[in-house]
Amino acid sequence: MIMRKVTHERILPGCVRVKRVIFWRCATIMSNLNTRAKQGHHMDEPVIVYPGNPLSLAVSRKEMIPVYHRWISDSETIRGFGNRFPPTLDRYEMRWDHPQRDTHSFELVTADSTPVGMVRFDNDDVVRTAEYHLIIAPEARGNGYAAMATRLALDYAFGVAGRQCVWLQALEPNASAISAYEKAGFKRAGVIRRGGYWGHRPCDLIYMDALPND
Repeated sequence: MIMRKVTHERILPGCVRVKRVIFWRCATIMSNLNTRAKQGHHMDEPVIVYPGNPLSLAVSRKEMIPVYHRWISDSETIRGFGNRFPPTLDRYEMRWDHPQRDTHSFELVTADSTPVGMVRFDNDDVVRTAEYHLIIAPEARGNGYAAMATRLALDYAFGVAGRQCVWLQALEPNASAISAYEKAGFKRAGVIRRGGYWGHRPCDLIYMDALPND
């Protein structure tokens, strides 16, 4: 009911078009979820929320927590986020059950439903922005999934979630990640000198952002 009301507000023609697209996308997603439920899909199968090719966004699953935890505990993932130690499984489960922010996570799956990573949005609905996070499973790296997943996530953020800006942080030595983000549409917005650590070495922290019309 709320979405129908929004699409009929008297606002600028361009905004009307965007809001109608958002309403249509949301209706399509709900239709896909209802169809899968009626067809009796097994609960352990990923539920596709936003289809793409070759990757799709699927609902994150609690039964996959041990797998997600393994991904974030990989040494390259730890270094890429500037962390020193991975969280324990118990602590990760607690964060899952009691998030401290307005967070939405999606599982990245291939055409054959193989999980290959996760994307996460930390939302600020006051200004309609989101901080973007990406994890590619260690065994799935080297396939160009980072840029594909990021482009897909931006399409969802702007076309469905109605974000006006999506931004992220990346450590300057993480050249492959920065390159993937740039290919997907992110642009460098600023830098904090010596704002993070790459392993034991201090390094610059790069801020990047993307807008709907980029």
